[in-house]
Amino acid sequence: MDYAEIKLLNGDAFMVEGTCDEVEKKLSDAARSGQSRLAWFTEYGTDGSVGVNPDHVASLRAGEISG
Repeated sequence: MDYAEIKLLNGDAFMVEGTCDEVEKKLSDAARSGQSRLAWFTEYGTDGSVGVNPDHVASLRAGEISG
């Protein structure tokens, strides 16, 4: 499984399932869908989901998960 790290403007970071391209597409789709739309992801290491406001994203990079 591929993972990507989403870093927010406030410094919080989330490791989520998906390639950078997949995560970027979800963020872009949410941004185009209207104000206050969240992009939903499965967070690494949990069974839970995390909703991310695309307006708050500072960076996106391929995840590095050690073993």
